[in-house]
Amino acid sequence: MKYIGAHVSAGSGVAQTPINANSIGAKAFALFTRNPSRWKSKPISDAEAELFKQRCHDFGYAPQHILPHDSFLINLGSPDKDKLAQSREAFLDEFNRCSQLGLTMLNFHPGSHLNLVDIDTCLATIAESINITLDATNGVKAVIESTAGQGSNLGRTFEEIKAIIDKVEDKSRVGVCVDTCHALAAGYDLATADGYEATWNEFDRIIGLNYLCGIHLNDSKKGLNSRVDRHAPLGQGELGSSFFTMLVNDPRMDDIPIILETPDESLWAQEIAWLYSEIKQ
Repeated sequence: MKYIGAHVSAGSGVAQTPINANSIGAKAFALFTRNPSRWKSKPISDAEAELFKQRCHDFGYAPQHILPHDSFLINLGSPDKDKLAQSREAFLDEFNRCSQLGLTMLNFHPGSHLNLVDIDTCLATIAESINITLDATNGVKAVIESTAGQGSNLGRTFEEIKAIIDKVEDKSRVGVCVDTCHALAAGYDLATADGYEATWNEFDRIIGLNYLCGIHLNDSKKGLNSRVDRHAPLGQGELGSSFFTMLVNDPRMDDIPIILETPDESLWAQEIAWLYSEIKQ
């Protein structure tokens, strides 16, 4: 079964997010548990956390179909000692918030070398950051998001993601979320039937499909191997409508959160309904 949804607003508090998801016909959703543009955010109250869990139960959202996203400021591979410490502190707070909300995954961008250290050093630092956080927490999985490779961001290739996973000590608590816009921009030709199949076969060969925990479902304003991260509404970019039909009919995508981050929120209900209508019985 497919669990399709969107990254909904938590502007009125995290307890509002299940209502926001239900209002657009989502069977899965993503959220920020804190302000993604600030280093510090006020704690989630116990009452808010309990209301969130109750509403998830009422609307039928299980933890394995909810994919929270961490702050954009965090860089787990930062070559700057102080920024790295700040990032690790914020990342731990993100994990603790997920635990408080009864969630089991946290999606994050791996990190950036900022052209100050080599790629291997940065990848090792990212893995060390993950290990430190996993050692200090329980029950929440670190889900690495694939990137477009824009600037000095790592996680563009399956090999880079594997290099991080290889150094994570508890393999049961690490996974991957593939962003479809990022993947195309990174050089994976998802837009054609042959390229689509080759991409997932390569993912399985290099990383392993058992690590696939979620999908960010976006069209791309920029083309193959552009290394530019620009999301587009479904069918209005370089991936095209046929790609999305392939994905929602792919059994490899069953039972994981498939999350829209397309730029026009007013289209989300329509996009979700269209995706479900494309599933062949």
